Amino acid sequence: MEAIEELAVQPCTSSLYLRPFRLSYRQNGTKKFWDFMRTHDSVSILIFNTSRQCFVVVKQFRPAVYMCEVERHHPQVFQNQDKESFSSLENPLPAAVGVTYELCAGIVDKPGLSLEEIACEEVLEECGYRVSIADLRRITSYRSGVGVTGSRQTLFYAEVNDQMRTSGGGGQPEEGELIEVVEIPLGESMKFAYDETFPKTMGVIFSFMWFHNNIAPKLPKK
Repeated sequence: MEAIEELAVQPCTSSLYLRPFRLSYRQNGTKKFWDFMRTHDSVSILIFNTSRQCFVVVKQFRPAVYMCEVERHHPQVFQNQDKESFSSLENPLPAAVGVTYELCAGIVDKPGLSLEEIACEEVLEECGYRVSIADLRRITSYRSGVGVTGSRQTLFYAEVNDQMRTSGGGGQPEEGELIEVVEIPLGESMKFAYDETFPKTMGVIFSFMWFHNNIAPKLPKK
């Protein structure tokens, strides 16, 4: 995960995941326009292992996060963004600046499957636990990237135990996924959620808070 080499930035002329558009419209008599991206909706899953009383999250390198850090240190990288040439990074930053902690998640790109079925697949592929639709509890759905994509993410909760783990997870290498499974002990979870030295998504913070408000009070007292 840490071996990032031969970085280069160039224009994106086509993508399987992003489609850029410009919307022109009139609002309260004022002519406006807004640039946005169409992308897939997604699912995410808060996983709690009852055997060891811990949350199961994933850790992976995110190029977009990495490039935000790169731009802070090397703003010239994006100066040729509208040209056909590309900019190589001769002295890249450590890959660690682009690694984030996230909930198990995946895009909704299989028309024949329900959101629950996609969520079950993601839990197995990324974290190695075999769960069924009956094991899932739908928490809520919300809009993410409202200024750029407006896509919908649906959040589920799943309780697992050690007997349900059938593999080490890690994603699908043939699709370029390189995912590390991380366990966050329940007693340390809220400290982790607010510790900015661990880059993480808002989904992690929100779901941990949801758990402490809705699930933790019902857990057996030690």
